[in-house]
Amino acid sequence: MRPAVLTGEHFMTGDVACAEGALAAGCRFFGGYPITPATEIAEHMSGRLPEVGGAFIQMEDEIAALASVIGASCAGVKSMTATSGPGFSLMMENLGLAVCTETPCVLVNVQRAGPSTGLPTQGAQGDMMQARWGSHGHYEIIALAPSSPQDIFYQTIEAFNLSETYRVPVLLMTDEIIGHLSERVVIPDAKSIQTMSRTRPRGRKDHFHPYEAGPTGVAPMAAAGEGYHIHVTGLTHDQRGYPVMTVEAQEWMMDQIVGKIRRNLDHIIRTEDYRLEDAEIAIISYGVSTRTGLAAVDEAREHGIKAGLLRLITVWPFPEARIRDLTKRVRGLVTVELNLGQIHLEVERCAGGRVPAFLVGHPGGAIIPPEDVIQALKERF
Repeated sequence: MRPAVLTGEHFMTGDVACAEGALAAGCRFFGGYPITPATEIAEHMSGRLPEVGGAFIQMEDEIAALASVIGASCAGVKSMTATSGPGFSLMMENLGLAVCTETPCVLVNVQRAGPSTGLPTQGAQGDMMQARWGSHGHYEIIALAPSSPQDIFYQTIEAFNLSETYRVPVLLMTDEIIGHLSERVVIPDAKSIQTMSRTRPRGRKDHFHPYEAGPTGVAPMAAAGEGYHIHVTGLTHDQRGYPVMTVEAQEWMMDQIVGKIRRNLDHIIRTEDYRLEDAEIAIISYGVSTRTGLAAVDEAREHGIKAGLLRLITVWPFPEARIRDLTKRVRGLVTVELNLGQIHLEVERCAGGRVPAFLVGHPGGAIIPPEDVIQALKERF
């Protein structure tokens, strides 16, 4: 039996690093369905999970894959799935179920160029708005965007920690380029990896209310089969989990689902600065396009353009306050992303016309070269 944490230096792809990050976080169930370019995550988990006492199941489709993950999580097991493109679309209904039932789990989307079948073997970042609004109704979601195999290892752990802390499904929005990129990945000793687990209930089992929030605003979560009174439904429900078809019940439930995220933005949202201290132009990017942004900043400085980079580690919830703060001290904003402006629309909204905001993007298939960003900076500024 190999250990759950393979301490040491490795040369591995982003997909494999994601799988290893999940194992290090305590994931012990994976329910999936093969799809390019995410299949390697499922393949790796299928071999590694039995080594650490976990279980892997290949389901009949992506709908069933996420359903199995929700079920395993309700049984008390940290659970994950991974998909791409059309599979992500199929998972949207059960994503809403996980949100409504406050079921922690991790959903990895290794994005590829679309729509429909699109370019299965080439990367894009075209699912970012679907990540936010793909399921019906109003809700809050957490979505992270890794920029390297090393980064995806740590962000997978962070995804599980956030999921367990706030009882919410967390999306890991990677892409084909990062997923298939092989780089050096350093995995630390297990003792240095901080992991979080859901709050467990206390007191009489027959008086337990599965959606009654604790001091943190998040309800403790019991595992099915432990003897607690549990009722799980996708209908509007009360603190007991029982369906209640009233406006008041909807307002209470939505305050619980939305409020636990909105009231903790400072603890959830993460960004990273690069050479922003004296920057006059701020490049905003995330995921694989961060690599373009970093190179563009250095090259722009060589051309006498004071550029800096704001990397969005957490894309959802969107770091609105951080963008608005930038507009007070820069002359312009440039969004770099592998789509036609999905996150750029959020940047424009937060800029509010105080400074000009421009997009450097294309619909996917190849990483954006830094030269395209430099050309845009010269033309616009």
